[in-house]
Amino acid sequence: MGHIVIVGYRPKPGKAEALRNLLSTHVPRLRAEGLVTDREPILMRASDGTFVEVFEWKSHGIVQTAHTSPVIQAMWKEYAEVCEYVPVGSLAEAQQLFSGFGAVGID
Repeated sequence: MGHIVIVGYRPKPGKAEALRNLLSTHVPRLRAEGLVTDREPILMRASDGTFVEVFEWKSHGIVQTAHTSPVIQAMWKEYAEVCEYVPVGSLAEAQQLFSGFGAVGID
């Protein structure tokens, strides 16, 4: 059974485009390592510029495999250069009964 997650990525100043480009490679890179399902990810943007991504790991436990993969560790270093992770619940949109975000296409 898959494990769906929702992640918030707040771009560092001047890094929004670099983050957006990196996000377009995120799930394909995880897929190449056999870590996520074929479910298409959803990418959104909050009013403060934070990107929100929804994707599905193959299982809850497979996340530990990602933590030991040199390929994934290198990717996460790329993320550290362009963003900080934020709890989705901290976004203004998440305070609404129907949380609405701007759609972002995944290239």
